[in-house]
Amino acid sequence: MNAAVLDAIKRSAAVPSMPQVVVRFLEVIQDPDFEYDELVKCMSTDPGTVSEVLRLANSALFGVQEKITSLRQALTLLGPQRTRSLVLGRYLVSAMGSKTVDGFDMGYFWRRSLASAVVSTRFAIQVAPRLRDDVFISALLADIGIPILAQAMPERYGRLAKRYAPRGRDFTDEEEREAVGATHAEVSAMVLTYWSLPVLVTRAVNLQQSMNPGNDGGVGTIARILNSSDRIAKILCDVPDMDRAATVCAKATAFINVDMSILFDLLGGIEQDIEGLAAILRIDVIPSNVYALIAAAVRDRLSAATP
Repeated sequence: MNAAVLDAIKRSAAVPSMPQVVVRFLEVIQDPDFEYDELVKCMSTDPGTVSEVLRLANSALFGVQEKITSLRQALTLLGPQRTRSLVLGRYLVSAMGSKTVDGFDMGYFWRRSLASAVVSTRFAIQVAPRLRDDVFISALLADIGIPILAQAMPERYGRLAKRYAPRGRDFTDEEEREAVGATHAEVSAMVLTYWSLPVLVTRAVNLQQSMNPGNDGGVGTIARILNSSDRIAKILCDVPDMDRAATVCAKATAFINVDMSILFDLLGGIEQDIEGLAAILRIDVIPSNVYALIAAAVRDRLSAATP
């Protein structure tokens, strides 16, 4: 990345700082032999974080039968990777949610990010289940570089940021480099590196717009899932032409070698999944019937392709 771009972003204070409790949490889980008692001790220094983890563990997402009241019990249920993803996601959402970026629709940004996170996680279950949690946090924060660039360099990046909106025209890597000397994927990867996410995540985010990221069962696989889920998320957050929507969905699923029928099943409950994730991360979302319309378009495409 252009050093001048990096300096401009740092000077702008657009990148949220990480709370000390999260820094320590990430340090602990980097040790493969860490003890849960050490995690409990670390996180107990911040009652607010303890409350968040307990709330996450007791959410409908995990379907627990009895209420969890112990931090250790919650951490054991969620596991270190999922706890990392949800805690980091929550802190970044909170930090970015307090920002107002002129000319940029943060509501649309979070709707699209949530949709991408839900779609990509479902795809990961089919394509690479062991990478599910890495895929989730990658998709949720893959485009964080867009509002950061819009805030740090409004004169140069603002016109592109305005296109990240319903029915907005996609912008290319070349347009971004011409405007600011970097792509939003590169900036997103930089931010996630700063927040101490794994190299697997940061490299995949950096490659998310590539049409040839590889298919290695690691970085390349995650990058492909991010690419596909973002194309579908854009459709879900617009009011698209249904024929075009079906075509985009077909190409996106083919890119990761997933059958369209899996997407059709996913779309049947996606609104509930998005609303559930939004509640966990405390993001306001607008209910939409577009998901049902897209599902119908995909179903029609499947029917037409069946002999």
